[in-house]
Amino acid sequence: MDIVLITTIIASLFLVIGAAEPLSVRLRLPFTVILALLGIFIGSAAIFFLRTDLTDALNPVAEAILALPIRSNVFLYVFLPTLLFQATLGMNLRRMLDDWVPIIVMAVLAVVVATLGVGFALSWTSKLPLAACLLVGAIVSTTDPSAVVSIFRSISAPRRLSRIIEGESLLNDAAAIALFGLFMGYVMIGVPNPELGGALAQFPVLIAGGVLTGWLAARIAIWIMALFGAHELALISVSVALPYLAYIGAEQMVGASGVIAVVAAGLTLNLAGPGRLPPQSWVNLREIWDLLAHWAGALIFILAALLIPRLLEDVRVNDFVLIGVVVIAAVAARAFMLFGILPLLTAFRLSPMIERPYRTAILWGGLRGAVTLALALAVTESIRVPHDVKRLVGILATGFTLFTLLVQGASLRGVIGWLGLDRLSPIDEAMSRQVIAVALQTVREDVARTTEDYALTHDVVRTEAKMFGERLDDAVRAAEDSDDILDRDRITLGLMALAGFERDKILQKVRERTISARMAEKILLDSDRLIEGARVGGRSGYQRAARRSVAYSRAMRVAVVLHARFGLSSPLVKMTADRFEHLLSKRLILRDLDAFIDGRIRRIHGRRVAELLRELLLRRIEMVETGLEGLRLQYPGYAEELERRFIRRTALRLEEREYTSMREDGLIGVEVFTTLMQDLTNRRAQAEARPSLDISLKRLELVRQFPLFADLDDRAVRRLDRALKFRYVSPDDIIVRRDNPMKNVFFIASGAVELASAGQTWRLGRGEMFGQVALLMKNARRAEVRAIAPTTLLVLDIARFRALLEKSAALQDAVGESCKKRGIDPEKLLDEIRKTA
Repeated sequence: MDIVLITTIIASLFLVIGAAEPLSVRLRLPFTVILALLGIFIGSAAIFFLRTDLTDALNPVAEAILALPIRSNVFLYVFLPTLLFQATLGMNLRRMLDDWVPIIVMAVLAVVVATLGVGFALSWTSKLPLAACLLVGAIVSTTDPSAVVSIFRSISAPRRLSRIIEGESLLNDAAAIALFGLFMGYVMIGVPNPELGGALAQFPVLIAGGVLTGWLAARIAIWIMALFGAHELALISVSVALPYLAYIGAEQMVGASGVIAVVAAGLTLNLAGPGRLPPQSWVNLREIWDLLAHWAGALIFILAALLIPRLLEDVRVNDFVLIGVVVIAAVAARAFMLFGILPLLTAFRLSPMIERPYRTAILWGGLRGAVTLALALAVTESIRVPHDVKRLVGILATGFTLFTLLVQGASLRGVIGWLGLDRLSPIDEAMSRQVIAVALQTVREDVARTTEDYALTHDVVRTEAKMFGERLDDAVRAAEDSDDILDRDRITLGLMALAGFERDKILQKVRERTISARMAEKILLDSDRLIEGARVGGRSGYQRAARRSVAYSRAMRVAVVLHARFGLSSPLVKMTADRFEHLLSKRLILRDLDAFIDGRIRRIHGRRVAELLRELLLRRIEMVETGLEGLRLQYPGYAEELERRFIRRTALRLEEREYTSMREDGLIGVEVFTTLMQDLTNRRAQAEARPSLDISLKRLELVRQFPLFADLDDRAVRRLDRALKFRYVSPDDIIVRRDNPMKNVFFIASGAVELASAGQTWRLGRGEMFGQVALLMKNARRAEVRAIAPTTLLVLDIARFRALLEKSAALQDAVGESCKKRGIDPEKLLDEIRKTA
């Protein structure tokens, strides 16, 4: 084929892609539907002009279009890795881990249910063998969520809902391709039928091999990209090679799932990339992959649609009945998952509550696309598949895909409108009226200042001010009519707005390089949880998410155990340094939220809501400060090193801004600017490095700083340091239960606890202790102790505590004071001590 003609056709396809997006907006149809329609039109036109006697002028173009090397392997090896890899890079993986149960169930179980439902429905209504019917079911079981997700985003549907749909679509491709390979073996002539037991046993190998291959390829790629950190184009080029090498390596060398390998590689890069690559390079890499995926997704739809006229050439009347059977069975299988299985997951608290209108929209938005056509094309290409099977598989898969695109896709927006999902709720409508009124008041003030600064014509200003005033009066009257919003709803909306503003500030600090991209991922995860918690649970949900953001994680506790029992310190060092930086970054962000409450929240929601939000913010700041104080006590000096690092990075950012401003003003030339920026880049690389944390020598300094041990000599302090054990406690954790015997005394190094006994409660903070009364008195009332903040405890056993009590006057005074607080006579306690001595 002439290279000029091929180049012209490919360039024309990109022109079609460019025209499809504005056309989809104008026609209010999903982008993929427009691409499919254009592809079908181009393919049909090529067949028409090649066979018509009207003219032969367009025969070369028609032949070139029909001769394009469109094979199933082109879709699976060229386009699919790009789409999967970009999808994983754009995922909020940590948030998806919160919903892994519904994602796995919808991705795997839904594919199995659809395969069996369509397969058995076809076997009862057609003459195809059961294996071929199940093969059709596997082909049509994979979904393309792009249309429904894009519409959900445009109508501000819950983010969690979109994440579940995207996660499902990412994994159901792998499940569908695995089932396709299984049933393909049964329909091929001259190939021994695979054993079902052996095939099922192969599934774990496919998954584990794919995960391992993808992870290993990504780790090698990240290491290479880190070496090329100063060369942005080089590391982006490595990222482009990664999904293809992972896919081919898994499929051809390991015999595992290439789809799983690409997903694992993308997730690994998503997690490790922000911390290993320069922030701007990571942003640019993500943008490049967005563009590549846009092109790949558009081309795969157009090229697949070009095949549709050829796949439907031999269609017969009774084939339409079978297409109807496939449609009904597939929709019924998906409805069973959405209206049968998902409510069960919600009842067992394994999945978020998804309202019925959203489930209906997901059901109708389950479009099929290029993967379905690619798998059908693989069947029609095989010389070992009987002709009748090839014909029906191609027709049924293509007909079903056309139904989902042309019927479901074209009517999806109308269905969403019928369900009322494109309309604001009454609360949101009332809220929008108040926001408009507040915004217009601010605009009027700014416009007034602008007219004064520029000395505009008085008559023009007066006329425009009158028109603007009328609009403002209308907005204020509309806002006054919306005073029926409950305070509870105002608090929820205010908390969501506050968490959203917090998220914006995090992104701003990342762009300014004030906080690292790796820390930004964790803090953004916290802000997403705050938004979700406020949306679902209001104030209590927001507070739960806030406490979780500063609590010690399970991984941190495991690291403490590894360090204490086995001497493995590296996990604890890394997690402690991460916690230091995480809390410092969070404090930096929280300090900027007060002005937002005073400005926006107060004007929109009123003084009472603003004061409540400020109280919640102060509690969050207090929790962060408490966590930091505990770490400062335990590792003195490290927080100061991180603060120095923050100051250096801020100074570098301001220095870069000044150089850029001078360059734009023409005060310095290109050569000087380039030299200055190279020097700044070198200094920034040094400032980005996080100081090392030594956890081995800090316990002794903490013990020396503890007020109760102030009168001990150096030898006694060292002996006490060896006897004490650290314990980290998260808020609401039970430290001592009322029915458990007391065996230790606890000293509070940081944080706070609450004691509850006989209907009374006491709160203790840093420098205080508990457990000593129950140890020293036989008939003491036992208390239950729980943490009310992230708390660091020093734990001492009873024998060492008694020995220490005899030597320390400060400790004796502290014990006496604690007895007075609980209404116990100190002299009575001393008598108990003398008896047991």
